[in-house]
Amino acid sequence: MEYALVFLPLLGSIISGFFGRYIGDRISEIITSLFVSISAIISLFIFKEVVLNNYVNNIVILNWISSGFLEVNWSIKIDSVSSVMLVVICLVSSLVHIYSIGYMSHDPHKSRFMAYLSLFTFSMLMLVTSDNFLQLFFGWEGVGLCSYFLIGFWFKKESANSAAIKAFVVNRVGDFGFALGIFLIFYLFDTVNYNEVFSQIPQIVEKEISFLGLTVGAVNLICILLFIGAMGKSAQFLLHTWLPDAMEGPTPVSALIHAATMVTAGVFLVVRCSPIFEYSPFALNLVCIVGMMTAFFASTVALVQNDIKKIIAYSTCSQLGYMFFAAGVGAYNVAMFHLFTHAFFKALLFLGSGSVIHSFENEQDIRKMGGVWKKLPYTWTLMIIGTLALTGFPFLSGYYSKDAIIEFAYLKGNTTGYIAAIVGIFTALLTAIYSWRLIFKTFHGHYENKKIEMKSIHESSYVMLIPLVILAIGSIFAGFFFKEIFIGADKSIKFWGESIKFLLPLSTDHPPSWILFSTPVIVILFIPISYYLFVNNKAITKWLVDENKILYNFLLNKWYFDEIYEYLFVNPAKKIGILFWKKIDIRTIDRFGPDGIANIIKKLSSKAIKFQSGYIYQYAFIMLLGFSALLTYLIIL
Repeated sequence: MEYALVFLPLLGSIISGFFGRYIGDRISEIITSLFVSISAIISLFIFKEVVLNNYVNNIVILNWISSGFLEVNWSIKIDSVSSVMLVVICLVSSLVHIYSIGYMSHDPHKSRFMAYLSLFTFSMLMLVTSDNFLQLFFGWEGVGLCSYFLIGFWFKKESANSAAIKAFVVNRVGDFGFALGIFLIFYLFDTVNYNEVFSQIPQIVEKEISFLGLTVGAVNLICILLFIGAMGKSAQFLLHTWLPDAMEGPTPVSALIHAATMVTAGVFLVVRCSPIFEYSPFALNLVCIVGMMTAFFASTVALVQNDIKKIIAYSTCSQLGYMFFAAGVGAYNVAMFHLFTHAFFKALLFLGSGSVIHSFENEQDIRKMGGVWKKLPYTWTLMIIGTLALTGFPFLSGYYSKDAIIEFAYLKGNTTGYIAAIVGIFTALLTAIYSWRLIFKTFHGHYENKKIEMKSIHESSYVMLIPLVILAIGSIFAGFFFKEIFIGADKSIKFWGESIKFLLPLSTDHPPSWILFSTPVIVILFIPISYYLFVNNKAITKWLVDENKILYNFLLNKWYFDEIYEYLFVNPAKKIGILFWKKIDIRTIDRFGPDGIANIIKKLSSKAIKFQSGYIYQYAFIMLLGFSALLTYLIIL
């Protein structure tokens, strides 16, 4: 059963990728969607077994590497953490596959697209079912490669190519740190297998090593290097710049990679490595600080963006920040709970935005929409559900998971936890503003599009709407039905078992009432306030923008991170490249190397051809000169 779950997406990818032109696009779509859907059903069955029977297994597929101390198997590890990830990956991926049948109906390369989606799913499954860091790194790089393929799927579009390269390069920065972390783990423990590494961590808590001229704790350094990898993959502050640009890919890609699966790999890594992070308070504080900075930063930028997909992308970035600062305060189970609920409502919002874009003939600017809620009633209703869940409206999934993060941060009882709780509440306020701004400017007010007649706006096909309905069900009920299993005082301990390490148990105290009620009150209040600002009285919004032009431009330009990186890294790299290319490569190596030798030979040959006149007396004269030179040489000797 586990074999089928993991390898069916790979088989679908091979069939669609290599034989798609022979079997046709429709068969490719059916095969890939069917295989991933079967994997989704199996993942639900495994999750049920883990919840009800504490099912744990580690299936060794083959012995991968055996060299000296290094023994690495290719395995399928099933436990609580991996079972949650399997449900998220397979369920969302199957819905995205089905949705893509409708969304990509006019694309001439559908079989290639479906092959990429299935290959990505396989890589992600290998990542989360690994029982060692090397297999994890294989899946890690696999999803990075597939994201490059999918973001740049429309490769004839220059912006898509640039976005794909940017995502690949920025992730390489994080992956370099991750690779160093794996090297350090093998250096210290002579193994990269989880269980063996985790069991030896207590023995090196006091160990210090020299790194870049500094003496640092070994556990601290391992955690920092692993977290750098997580920052790149999960688009955390400083390594976040690739995520919004990645919206250049087709919308199903955004839903699959940048809402529910790939970007959650970093959170999964930190949770999986909780037995290491628990011994490094410094690293946990770093994770918490970076997480809260990301949550705040991304939500401020989302306030003023006009591209519907980029608003949701920055929202994803912000919600990932919540997950990280939950892990940073030691609430790994709460981070996984928010990862689980977030997958439903964020995939719903991305696919819902795709339905809107599809209706508007690929228009993504919310300023050129409006007044179409009656034309798109199903999409409007479903996106309202996703927005309510995202903002934490009472009794929807986001309400349970997001509020739990803020509560556990507060109950941590230290300065970092208190600050994280305050930042979480303020970020919830910003989330409510930008989320309802998107809804009201997209569906309400006056119709603003000058190129497309309103009568041509139409609802999407059922093959696109059915996945949205399923995700909406998850967005409504996932939090309520699974909160006790994920974060309940008794059931969660039984569910998570040994898959998450807690040196100190999480607090079971009740936070103060203002913590419990602040987020729901903010969410409810800002629905009518946002409607007033963005529909009824746009003059106030315009006045606020005009009065705060500097701040508005600062946020609109994403805190100028792209410009700063351009100045600090891109331009110097270009200058160094031009120096090596023009002055060292062309003017030195080529000039005195292949080009120089070729010029010398050319000049010599141009002189030598003068002896090839065709006159016998000249040849005889040259032979005489040669004979005289040879005779002279022999006499001298």
